[in-house]
Formats: sequence, structure tokens, C-alpha cells
Amino acid sequence: MPRSNRPRRPASGKPGAAAGKKGNGEVPELDLERARGIARRESAPDGDWMVRTMTARNAEKTYVCPGCSTAVLPGIAHLVVWKDDHLFGAAAGLAERRHWHTNCWMSRSYRYR
Repeated sequence: MPRSNRPRRPASGKPGAAAGKKGNGEVPELDLERARGIARRESAPDGDWMVRTMTARNAEKTYVCPGCSTAVLPGIAHLVVWKDDHLFGAAAGLAERRHWHTNCWMSRSYRYR
């Protein structure tokens, strides 16, 4: 009886012929948003927020941090933040996401913006 955690050999005898493929021979598409990181929920006096860590390797564009109004440069690890309890729903909150320096997000004031 084969071990359940060991991959099975393909019927054709070629290594890797059946690994990661569907029955029609196509490789499933990789979801890049999911691969970059999982968001966590943070509750604060200014609402509920979804926060995702962006690693330095994945930071490819320049953004303006809403906390300090300076640039978040490519290659700098930072946070992607969006409102979880948005008035117009989760999709609208995700569409209005912002890129924050980690220190700016941690030291932000909770006043109305």
C-alpha cells in the first residue's frame, strides 16, 4: 500500500507528467493576490481594517503613504490597508486600499480623516 503523502507515479512513466495538471493537460493558473500574502483583520477606534504585509521583494511600484505624505518606494516593505466595514461594501473598501509605511500605520492617530 503506498503512503498517502507520497506523489503517485504517472502512468506514462515520465516524471512530473501528472503532477499539478488537470485531466485535460492544462496547468491551473496561479492566483497572484493569494500568493502574495493573506490579510489580517485589525480593529481600531477608527473602524475595522484589513491589513496585508507587502514584502520588499513584491513591492514594485511607488505609492504615496497617507500617514506621512511621502513616497513608499519600490523595494521597501510596507502594508496594504483597506476598510473592512466600508459603507458601500467589501468590494468598495478593497478598491480604496492604500499603501502605508509600517511605522506610519502603527503610529497613526485615530482622528477622522
